[in-house]
Amino acid sequence: MNSRTTVLRTGVTVAAISTALVAATIAPAGAQPTPAPPGARAALSATETAEVKLIAENYLHTRATMVTTANPPAARTARALNAVSAPMASRISSEFDALRQKSARYVAADGGYTGAEVAVAVTGTATDGVTATVDIDESTRLRNAVTPAEIAEGAPEFEEFVLPHTLTYHRTADGSWALASDVAHPGDGPTPSTLVTAQPVDAVPANPDDWGPSEEPEAPKDALSSETALPPNWGVEILKPNFGAAYDYDKMVTYANKHWKNYNGSYRKYSQDCTNFVSQIMRAGGWGETGSIINRKKNKVWFYGDYNWSTSYTWAGAENWYWFAKHHSKRTKILDNIWKMAKADVLQLDFQGNNKNIDHTMFVTKTNRGKIYMTYHTTNTHNKSLAKIVADYPRANYYAHRT
Repeated sequence: MNSRTTVLRTGVTVAAISTALVAATIAPAGAQPTPAPPGARAALSATETAEVKLIAENYLHTRATMVTTANPPAARTARALNAVSAPMASRISSEFDALRQKSARYVAADGGYTGAEVAVAVTGTATDGVTATVDIDESTRLRNAVTPAEIAEGAPEFEEFVLPHTLTYHRTADGSWALASDVAHPGDGPTPSTLVTAQPVDAVPANPDDWGPSEEPEAPKDALSSETALPPNWGVEILKPNFGAAYDYDKMVTYANKHWKNYNGSYRKYSQDCTNFVSQIMRAGGWGETGSIINRKKNKVWFYGDYNWSTSYTWAGAENWYWFAKHHSKRTKILDNIWKMAKADVLQLDFQGNNKNIDHTMFVTKTNRGKIYMTYHTTNTHNKSLAKIVADYPRANYYAHRT
């Protein structure tokens, strides 16, 4: 979904950012420390950890603001520009411009974002005195373009996500730290809104024993769910009837809201965790397990065990889950249009649109005035507008499950 809508420009041009980033240094932090022996690594001190954390917060907040219709706060932007190496400046200039274009696409899709809040938690540090590696979790809230009346009706005020990063800092001549690189770890789901969109490849399990091809052949999938927009007054709020069984949809939504970032310790965490999370949601709402270890590779079974080898492929594999949910158990049916989904429905995506394996599984936590909001794991995301996902992946195949 391409857009020619012009987004509100920030008060800082790309050229100005580049110049400021290359020229600026942060305030002196004291005498140059003596480098550690080659190969020696130690944790940063509490003071240095606070320093690099502040640099990360300023940089990531400025970055998040670029995808909104708001201007970055001048003071925070200045602090962000004063702590980045020259090579990093070139990358930031390019990506900030791409994020402004992304913002315009989101404005056309559903009004976009009107503001951003970012918090950083440092999860690990290591330094040799010259270079520092810092692992962080970025917790970002992007304010949706919704009115107070819509919020009162149940529309989410924010989209939220938690994104791990590995940051590298270099010691400057005056002894302070400058951010030199940022490697985000977004997982296998839709690219987070504050990253430059890169089309995901077909999902490949990190552990081949987690899921894979079923032991029995499957027929062609059902017809795709169209992403064509419905008339403005169609289905303002879909009240979903029970389908197939009296499942507790409220419990499903409550579970998703509780565990989108706070993982349930009763379950394993998979490197690609989206379908594992949705299976947990379905179980919380009343889906019963079926099958045994001896046939765990068959798509007609669905169960969780204490180990990978005692869990069915259908529990954590997106493609396998499709065949169990729709064809074998008939616990879901495929809707002909994604905009007909209601709360507690499930959406699956084949990002490449190549009719190979399904790559990702998501859950509907909110709907309001024809807008649909998705929650999913890896990247752990809460209440992301489906319209923005479709804007980023117009060529994807969509399978909307009525649960």
